[in-house]
Amino acid sequence: MKKGDFIRIDYIARIKESGKIFDLTNEKVAKEEEVYNPQIRYGPMPVIIGSEFLIKGLENALKGMKVGDKKHLLVQPKDAFGERSEKLIKLIPESEFSKQDMVPYQGMPVRIKNLQGRVLSVSGGRVKVDFNHPLAGKELEYDIEIKEEIKDDKEKIRSILQFFYRPTGKEEINLTKNKAEVKIDITSDLPGKLKNKIAETVVKWIDKVEKVSFIEEYSPRMSDTTQINKNTENKE
Repeated sequence: MKKGDFIRIDYIARIKESGKIFDLTNEKVAKEEEVYNPQIRYGPMPVIIGSEFLIKGLENALKGMKVGDKKHLLVQPKDAFGERSEKLIKLIPESEFSKQDMVPYQGMPVRIKNLQGRVLSVSGGRVKVDFNHPLAGKELEYDIEIKEEIKDDKEKIRSILQFFYRPTGKEEINLTKNKAEVKIDITSDLPGKLKNKIAETVVKWIDKVEKVSFIEEYSPRMSDTTQINKNTENKE
């Protein structure tokens, strides 16, 4: 595989030390390993080689593979989620949580100043929060397989949608000379920042597409008319 290729991969990801699965794409294996989550849509994951959406170690491995290849690899922390840093463990006054009507407890997930963390302890009016990634400092194991290469431009756009959110299956994609139109229904309710990220990715990785338009279609139950609200986000 080379930079810019669109592929779909199956994988099982484990923490090497414990053998615990923390991510996988195969529903059958998830049920067998008793890690099945009904909120997850299983199936091969779309990947753009060179997009840096994956950890470095996994993306480097895919570059040396072709469709149908399988590989088992070990990924060191420096090529995964980095080493743990004591600087990312902070003491925060419990009063800061009280201001937000929050009662901190051990293990509580928190988000402070755009940083995701986890409460380690609460003592003496102070809350110790770990802002390291949960997998920081861990050596990881991956079993990966490249299932297919995506070559059709519409399917490439669908794969980008799938990477960023959970599509409803009702999306319609139309391609013109240099523009892509994506029609979604109101149940998707994509925020503006997410649409912008999708548009940027489409324009960057799909040749000849210079603009992306999102068309949101509303169908009120109490009306026979359909209101079309076009929210267009263009990237030149």
